Amino acid sequence: MKNVVVIGQGYVGLPVSIAAATAGFKVSGLDKNTDKVKALNLGRSNVEDISDSELNKCLNSGKYHATEDYSVIKNADIILICVPTPLDNTSNPDLSFLHDAAVSSAKFLKKNTLIILESTVEPGTTRNYLAPLFVSESNLLQSEFEVAFSPERIDPTNKLWNLKNTPKLIAGLTVDARTRASIFYSTFISTIIECESIEVAETAKLLENSFRLINISFINEISIFCQKLGVDINQVIKAATTKPYGFMPFYPSIGVGGHCIPVDPLYLANKAREIGAPTRFIDLADQVNQEMPGYFVGRAEEKIGGLKGKKILVIGVSYKPNVADVRETPVEALILGLKNKGAQVSWHDDLVKEWNGEKSVALSNKYDLAILATPHDYLDLTKLGDVPILNTRGSI
Repeated sequence: MKNVVVIGQGYVGLPVSIAAATAGFKVSGLDKNTDKVKALNLGRSNVEDISDSELNKCLNSGKYHATEDYSVIKNADIILICVPTPLDNTSNPDLSFLHDAAVSSAKFLKKNTLIILESTVEPGTTRNYLAPLFVSESNLLQSEFEVAFSPERIDPTNKLWNLKNTPKLIAGLTVDARTRASIFYSTFISTIIECESIEVAETAKLLENSFRLINISFINEISIFCQKLGVDINQVIKAATTKPYGFMPFYPSIGVGGHCIPVDPLYLANKAREIGAPTRFIDLADQVNQEMPGYFVGRAEEKIGGLKGKKILVIGVSYKPNVADVRETPVEALILGLKNKGAQVSWHDDLVKEWNGEKSVALSNKYDLAILATPHDYLDLTKLGDVPILNTRGSI
């Protein structure tokens, strides 16, 4: 039985840990968060895609445990790195979590271990940054361990596409690394796609999410056009989607958020600046995305004739429906914009409950306006009574 260590037990690391454990590997889920580790070992999952029963089954079988102790690396045959790679406050790549994970684990690295990076990075990062970092911190030669890259493609709460049936891109610094990674993932993922180089896989991940940012920003601009025209954007999209080729539907919102879509395209743009290549579409799409919360502040102001002193309820603060994740949520900019206009703002979200030092309030009819920012499935908007609703998802 091979030993696997998965560094990072969040929305990426925990699902892959449980999948590997279920496939028969002995998995140590490594995380620096003490409370998270304790909760996991008590059978309490911290992500929507893994149920407590799935977690407890792996705990009870002895195939999975969570830990803060990096010394488990000593027995690892395979190490997966699933840590955040966000942007810093200047919108440049922040590799501090990746650096810490590599430095902390390298001192325990044994020969012939396979290291797989799942975190999203700029092209060239795995080859030119991560592998040399392991060499310098482990005192092993590059030829004495293997490095592969396989970008995560997790879409939290997606009922159609999950870890098992979403095709998995795999690349390696060597053919042997790629082959070993493919054999590992094929035990719990249906379709394996081997890439010719690490850089192909790194760039493909950035392309996927840049494509989404550009198209979401485009449909948001068309939504503004349709609102001014007096046409329902969702009816327009429904009609356009009947064309069987050459069209893919995207839907309007208050803007993109989360761990990938607002972040990954800026990784691509940063690398493009470094090598002197243009990314005008990405730059413009990011600008449109940043402007959407302000647009809806203006819509709110128009709808009730000014915001000063008005009681506003924002409904849903997570970045997408049916998740509790508030990373990069555009709702934060919406609330700030409303407050800057003098509004008294409360928010409701039973999945988040507490955020930015405030707590979720109940749905009620005590407000001058409700703004539907994130439409969770559980919501019962009849509780608002006669409160007017501004729907950020496209209705006029």
